Amino acid sequence: MLDRADNSFVLPPEIDRRRTFAIISHPDAGKTTLTEKFLLYGGAIQMAGQVRAKGEARRTRSDFMQMEKDRGISVSASAMSFEFKDFWFNLVDTPGHSDFSEDTYRTLTAVDAAVMVIDGAKGVESQTRKLFEVCRLRDMPILTFCNKMDRESRETFDIIDEIQENLAIDVCPASWPIGVGREFLGCYDLLNDRLELMDRADRNVIAESVEINGLDDPKLAEHVPADLLEKFLEEVEMARELLPEFDHQAFLDGTLTPIWFGSAINSFGVQELMEGIGKFGPKPQVCPSDVRPISPDESKVSGFVFKVQANMDPKHRDRIAFVRLCAGHFKRGMKLTHVRSKKVMAIASPMLFLASDRELAEEAWAGDIIGIPNHGQLRIGDALTEGEILRFAGIPSFAPELLQSVRATDPMKAKHLDKALTQFAEEGAAKLFKPMIGAGWIVGVVGALQFEVLASRIELEYGIPVRFEQTQFTSARWLTGPKENVDKFIDGNKGHMATDHDGDPVYMTRLQWDIDRVERDFPELNLTDVKTVMV
Repeated sequence: MLDRADNSFVLPPEIDRRRTFAIISHPDAGKTTLTEKFLLYGGAIQMAGQVRAKGEARRTRSDFMQMEKDRGISVSASAMSFEFKDFWFNLVDTPGHSDFSEDTYRTLTAVDAAVMVIDGAKGVESQTRKLFEVCRLRDMPILTFCNKMDRESRETFDIIDEIQENLAIDVCPASWPIGVGREFLGCYDLLNDRLELMDRADRNVIAESVEINGLDDPKLAEHVPADLLEKFLEEVEMARELLPEFDHQAFLDGTLTPIWFGSAINSFGVQELMEGIGKFGPKPQVCPSDVRPISPDESKVSGFVFKVQANMDPKHRDRIAFVRLCAGHFKRGMKLTHVRSKKVMAIASPMLFLASDRELAEEAWAGDIIGIPNHGQLRIGDALTEGEILRFAGIPSFAPELLQSVRATDPMKAKHLDKALTQFAEEGAAKLFKPMIGAGWIVGVVGALQFEVLASRIELEYGIPVRFEQTQFTSARWLTGPKENVDKFIDGNKGHMATDHDGDPVYMTRLQWDIDRVERDFPELNLTDVKTVMV
């Protein structure tokens, strides 16, 4: 049960060892490379892939879409489950590109902690700041990994100061780098008094670890040149005076982040970070619902869908709902109530993931992420329970910033396009609006790159070449208020009205004046750019 004093649980051993977390960062900070190394250290793969692999070098596991492989960026969150020492990790690699931030926001509702990856040369970048704010709204514990220390990077204190000032969070160094760029030798593990030395020769080799009896140990001088050692000792002394010590409760409260330094491409610093996640990371947490808080130690199974991915396997028209289990011990073949439809579903083929690879899950526990193959019954936000009618706290849906109409270049395939668009809308890849006047669809996205991804996926997965075209509308707002007033407003403004794929009314605008007019003349109505439903 929840112990309010220290925010910990007395949990069954299998739930107690679960660590469910997301990796967040600005594009190109090394997030996907770090994910690969996690899998390597967890024994899930034998050789880590490269984001920009050439020739026979193996591609990354977490980037499974063709566009991800071609461009070397992540455009869809992917889940991976694997064992590391005494722990079971459920890791979600999220898109770093701001055009796909909504997928990341949804993913953060399904995890208990986040690993924030920062480029040692660039520090805190814009997308890092945005994603951090989402974590802060949920008081989520954050572990920080400062990557690319083997390249020319900024001074360690500058990086820490920037994190503290820009993100308003205390920073506690868990390790301290020795040298930077070409002189980067490794790090000193401040939590365990160990010297970690980087092997530049083999990127998949675990770093050499030297047990040190404190910073006065003469063994340090055997491995670190005198000039680097002197600077390192000065910096550590200053850090211990100026920076806070690690406080586990402050970390769990989201007010302090431990920081590790390393080089993911060289497999350096990764193991220490993983040990930190296992040792300090939160166990599965309480999930809020409209009935009561759902504790992970409850005997009855419950969970919610936070992501739907269509056609992960291009050879099959599959559709996988990613479910975060909030409570209980799930077993394959269980019958769960689909709360939205009130129908009972037998979960015959639940999946555990290693990105695009999957295996049948005979069982799973609170904290785990499982995949449920289905034919469209499950949508983002749906709750699954052992009979109890409850809905989990909402997953936000954001108003799109770009709107375009879409049509099939082959008119004979227009009907098939309707099906493809509906599927992508339910997957959360785009917003889909059906104007009340006129034919066709309007597609809304957060960033322009999403149109490219959609066009590519519709052609690859459905064989339908499409064209996106400018529309007269520039924004969309969900319309709410008393039913009588909403109906009256819709009747008088049909040229501006559409419905989303859930059938909810949406007001399409051309100018800010349209929004101002509604707010001025119809005070009983609300126009919102975020749609949150209890799930």
